[in-house]
Amino acid sequence: MTDDLVLRRQVCFALYAASRALTDVYRPILDEFGLTYPQYLVLMVLWERGDDAPTVSELGAVLRLDSGTLSPLLKRLEAAGLVVRSRSARDERRVEVGLTADGAALRRRIGEVPARVACATGLTEAELVALRDTLTRVTETIHRQKEQ
Repeated sequence: MTDDLVLRRQVCFALYAASRALTDVYRPILDEFGLTYPQYLVLMVLWERGDDAPTVSELGAVLRLDSGTLSPLLKRLEAAGLVVRSRSARDERRVEVGLTADGAALRRRIGEVPARVACATGLTEAELVALRDTLTRVTETIHRQKEQ
């Protein structure tokens, strides 16, 4: 018989501890660029979207962040000169977020971050891809069940 209430057997704790460990890896790397991890995530979405500026609500949906978390984060990125927020020309109720020239240029300077973080994990590329895919599947399944 196994005891399911042992901490080392908990998937949730393993995920929590791994998340904190990865954040500890990201922190000093992103500090070199004056960014926090959530700011880095916002910039990655904007770099991926290119000239297609998402709305604040679209960014929140992609990053799974509420507006109370996202708005101050965007305000700091805007103050740093990396993004600009503007009312949508199609619908003035919507606020779009776009990159400034400095925000776009940062992508070239920050390109080594994923490799540095991957190296810190000690996992192979195949292991990292499998882990990412498994975690994505877990997240999507849980969110889908919550929506039902």
